[in-house]
Amino acid sequence: MEGLSGCASRRATGGRPPPPPPPPGAPPPPPGGGGGGGGPPPPGPLPRAGGGAQGEEVALCVALAFPDRVARRRDGSGETWASVGGRGFKLDPTSPLARADWLAVAETQGMAAGARILSAAPIDAATVESLFADRIETRRTVSFDPATGRIEALRERRLGAVRLSGGSDSGATPAEIESALLEGVRTHGLHLLPWSATAQALRTRGAYAGIAALTDEALIATLDDWLPAALEGKRRLDAVSPESLTQALQNLLGWDGQKTLDRLAPARFETPAGSSHAIDYAAEAGPTVEVRVQALFGLAEHPMIGGNVPLVLSLTSPAGRPIQTTRDLPGFWKGSWAAVAKEMRGRYPRHPWPEDPAAASATLRTKNADARARGAR
Repeated sequence: MEGLSGCASRRATGGRPPPPPPPPGAPPPPPGGGGGGGGPPPPGPLPRAGGGAQGEEVALCVALAFPDRVARRRDGSGETWASVGGRGFKLDPTSPLARADWLAVAETQGMAAGARILSAAPIDAATVESLFADRIETRRTVSFDPATGRIEALRERRLGAVRLSGGSDSGATPAEIESALLEGVRTHGLHLLPWSATAQALRTRGAYAGIAALTDEALIATLDDWLPAALEGKRRLDAVSPESLTQALQNLLGWDGQKTLDRLAPARFETPAGSSHAIDYAAEAGPTVEVRVQALFGLAEHPMIGGNVPLVLSLTSPAGRPIQTTRDLPGFWKGSWAAVAKEMRGRYPRHPWPEDPAAASATLRTKNADARARGAR
């Protein structure tokens, strides 16, 4: 149990003078200080000496003797208290002291965070701030809130572990805001950024091609190199331009890296008919493209990715309905094409369905439209 050492005798007794010594030869007082009884009475709140100046003197004495025990009420019941030194205190909520906002705590029981207050004196906030003005700090923080993707700029006044006051800080600098956003992404992940479909496709192609610079680990490690430009002038991540993120990834790859990516994992497939189709590198079957079968007429070799991986062709009818999926176009022309063409002639008679598609001209037009185009030449 911690006592009230450091206060004068008169202050420790709440403003009353100490009792006179017993006369010579008198028997010693019974244990507990007189009266009947067995042992000392339980500790209680410090006497207020009738209130007024003497009561304030008691609180001042205790606060100066034990500055780290000055505590502020944390809840409406007065049961939990936060001390300047960082320890948490407990108080019987039925105590008259539970109504105070601040206490100068003299005695506690227990050493853990929930030590029980045995004796204390109320002290007002103005007195606390006056007594410890040299210990009050103003702190500014700029932090990231992952739930909203925004930064929170706060200014607060603190006395040790106790927060005196605080609120929003409009004076956060652009550098502080940018740093908080960067740390937010570094800590909580790249998924918080508003990636465009183009940027996501670029990263998927990079993963397929084995380009380490576009992996999550590499992008987090190089975050300070590529993300700050996209964060300039922003206070939240959803305000970042998706196009700026795509540009940042392209800049990170550089000219040589982009050329390597295009060679190993081209973004699009160009058909003999002149149409262009995005290649899906996330497809379960491997790099896949959806294309009208007539756009591939005249193609005698199967298209490859990176020189040695067959591109999965998801072939469709003129209406976009699936016909066949193949990794061997020449084999399809020579094999099941005849049955497919027979069925397609019945469904789409206006379109060409040649017997030998490998030797035919690719087209996306009807037979009549093709004839008019040839005549116009």
